[in-house]
Amino acid sequence: AMYSAKQSGRDRHVFFDLEQSRRTEERVMAIGRVQEALDNHELLLHYQPKVDLKRGTVLGVEALLRWNHPEHGVVAPAQFLPLIEHTGLSARVGDWVLAQALDQLDQWQRAGLDLSVSVNVSARHLQEPDFAQRLAELLARHARPLGPRLELEVLETAALADIAFTSALLQKCSGLGVRFALDDFGTGYSTLTYLKRLPVQVLKIDRSFVHNMLDDAQDRAIVEGVVSLARTFDCVAVAEGVETPAQARLLLEMGCEVGQGAGI
Repeated sequence: AMYSAKQSGRDRHVFFDLEQSRRTEERVMAIGRVQEALDNHELLLHYQPKVDLKRGTVLGVEALLRWNHPEHGVVAPAQFLPLIEHTGLSARVGDWVLAQALDQLDQWQRAGLDLSVSVNVSARHLQEPDFAQRLAELLARHARPLGPRLELEVLETAALADIAFTSALLQKCSGLGVRFALDDFGTGYSTLTYLKRLPVQVLKIDRSFVHNMLDDAQDRAIVEGVVSLARTFDCVAVAEGVETPAQARLLLEMGCEVGQGAGI
């Protein structure tokens, strides 16, 4: 407070904001608690199947982070990830998720299950200067070449924050055999020219569009648009939030053959 009084010019008093300080303190404690969760092995991954809607076969899974909290039970990432979004802890948690997912992938491969695993990567994690190097190290821990079975899901908005940077990074990681998906596609930007510049292989159709597409002509048109864009750019379209057989049927009719969601 003293510092901000000096910053804001002479003869000015800045009242110390108790409420603000309490919130900051709570935040710091909460961040510390997430750090503890990481150290105490309270974080875990659930895996949601991605299914070929035509053949009914499982193609791969998406790793979903959960916090198995001793008092509150299983906590979803929306409850704690935003807290650490702009801290170094975000990348540490991200690294942990990648390491866990690769270990699980290795176990499945050994058991004769040829699945791909997709992992969500936060903007902050992606922007770590040594991201590609860390990824290479994590892959190198395993004797099997797991790169081609790993898919990284990047939020569309995060990918577009700095196209040149993202594009170069994806190119670097593609050298490891890793594939990329644009997550929540269609929620972000209206301009599509960037699709030409990003080496992505998968477009994930956001659940909000899939959810309403049977009743809402606009949502249906958006889903159809993404499916046809995917075809144009030689990407696979994956529908999220598939909850009913009717949705699955409509997706198939549109030419979207891969889906994931609670209904499957």
